[in-house]
Amino acid sequence: MKKTIITVVGKDTVGIIAKVCTYLAESNVNILDISQTIVSEYFNMMMIVDTNNANKAFDELASELAKLGEDIGVNIKCQREEIFSKMHRI
Repeated sequence: MKKTIITVVGKDTVGIIAKVCTYLAESNVNILDISQTIVSEYFNMMMIVDTNNANKAFDELASELAKLGEDIGVNIKCQREEIFSKMHRI
């Protein structure tokens, strides 16, 4: 399984989760876990997804998600799980 960590941060608006999840479904990316919070007016979401059967390469997914984020006014970042884990080790 190829896991990827996706983070979405920005001002809360209607449809953020729907747009991100629709893009992932269209790209054949399975959501394994999702957590989202809203603090004051700010939206924060972290997802763990399985990109093993994705119909696009990792770099294309990351680039397209970043562009989607710009379009909807949030910041979307993707990291491979192994890199994310190594970066956050003490």
